[in-house]
Amino acid sequence: MKKVIMKAENLCKSFANNGGQNHVLDMVGLEIYEGDFTVIMGSSGAGKSTLLYALSGMDKPTGGEVYYKEKGIAHLKEKEMAALRAGEFGFVFQQSHLVSNLTLLENVLAAGFLNKQKSGKEVRERAEKLFTRMHVEDAMHRLPSQVSGGEAQRAAIARAIINEPGLLFADEPTGALNKRNTQAVLNLLTELNADGQNILMVTHDVRAAVRATRLLYLEDGKVIDEMAMQPWRSEDARERERQVDAWLASIE
Repeated sequence: MKKVIMKAENLCKSFANNGGQNHVLDMVGLEIYEGDFTVIMGSSGAGKSTLLYALSGMDKPTGGEVYYKEKGIAHLKEKEMAALRAGEFGFVFQQSHLVSNLTLLENVLAAGFLNKQKSGKEVRERAEKLFTRMHVEDAMHRLPSQVSGGEAQRAAIARAIINEPGLLFADEPTGALNKRNTQAVLNLLTELNADGQNILMVTHDVRAAVRATRLLYLEDGKVIDEMAMQPWRSEDARERERQVDAWLASIE
């Protein structure tokens, strides 16, 4: 049986709207398992990103609880939550959000230096190894404005995993990329998961979703269905797309 790394119980998130309440998350319950590449899908407005932010502590839920490694985290004080995010969670977004006046390497190092458990030398060595692994070592001394979107996004992934997070959150990480760069980023995320990185990703793109080992479908703020898949093999790509399309059609 797989080990639960994160769990949500009765998770709610509401926003004030013209004197009423807009319930974006409605008593969500789910479990994220160690070793999985979990993907959350759903139509626009279903609450996918809101759920990701509530699980990761980037936004506080209105109600319910989130457990990470069996510890309740949804209502931690901001200082405690910031320490947890810095040490245990990594984040990748649709835009790279790199600091514009720092080189790619400096962006990664800045995140790495937040980890007080490693020396500056150790952080730099890990950062350089990550750039090599991601095939962007030639760009690491350039500014974000001097590299392609794909290079910037791979640097953002390096920044997200520099501190070896227990869980990597990815919100539409390929949404702003062309087809070639999308494949490069998805290949990288898949390789990281194969090496043991736990990943929770939000996407609307079937080409990204097929990389999952587990798919969840969110509708009207609730998880209404899920599907398990075998670890990714490129030769199965078309069959996996067919399976995901069929699964989505059965829901929608």
